[in-house]
Amino acid sequence: MQTKRKIWHWLIVAALSLIWGTSYILMKKGLESFSTFQIGSLRIIITFLCLLPVAIRNLPKLNRGNILSIVIIGFFGSGIPAFLFPLAQTRIDSSLAGMLNSLSPVFTLIIGIIFYRQRVIRSQVAGVFLGLLGAMGLLYSGSLTFNFYGLFVVLATILYGISSNEVSKIKVINGLQLTALAFFILSPFAIAVFLFTDIHAAMETDNWLRNLGFIALLSIVGSSLALALFYLLIQETSPVFASMVTYFVPIVATIWGIADGERLTSSMLVSVLIILAGIYLINRPGLLKNVKKLLIK
Repeated sequence: MQTKRKIWHWLIVAALSLIWGTSYILMKKGLESFSTFQIGSLRIIITFLCLLPVAIRNLPKLNRGNILSIVIIGFFGSGIPAFLFPLAQTRIDSSLAGMLNSLSPVFTLIIGIIFYRQRVIRSQVAGVFLGLLGAMGLLYSGSLTFNFYGLFVVLATILYGISSNEVSKIKVINGLQLTALAFFILSPFAIAVFLFTDIHAAMETDNWLRNLGFIALLSIVGSSLALALFYLLIQETSPVFASMVTYFVPIVATIWGIADGERLTSSMLVSVLIILAGIYLINRPGLLKNVKKLLIK
């Protein structure tokens, strides 16, 4: 049974699209001073510190029934992707990373079918194939050479698919509490990674304080606030509906990328439109059936 969509559900989708669409340019700026591992670990640590009071108050809510789910949500939904995206953006544009992230609903559905017994119909299967076809187009450059660094973003979207389905299983913890507990669990791992990086090298670069500010903004707004809203949206609707933010994230990411001098090719535009068409089929499972009825009439 489909949950009725309310106005505030769509307002959250709009807010998340703006926030996460901006996150790729913030990572790009952070990479001017900081390494992949520094950006990933700092993002987790700053978010952990922001949400620490919430985590401490809600530690009693951790139990045998939800601890594994929260660990999965933490590492797959935030921890590992925090390193995969800046790693990818050492070799690909921020706008391309935002476009590839639109695969999230595709893998959310695939993971839901395989591991979470989610029902699927033929139009959604068609949507999955369209999404994967569009991704292949983005991963190939104009010279038909394969960009392997884009696969780090694809891996992150697969992990997002696992995390989103796992979030839908948790009912007694709200989005903010879930985010705080997930980052509380992640924090020792992130601190250990950060301690093994050369922070002094980053501090010797030009504008490192400004770039650190970009990472802090990415953490406070892009992780603390956005993830709390996203997990709330999943719990109130469904993993596939919540992942609809990826309709608009590529648009915001592309606008920022073009403003920063990145190049948008016609093949990239066609590829991302194919992905978005696939996402539309996934979120409108009765569409092909209704079209067939119209054609018969």
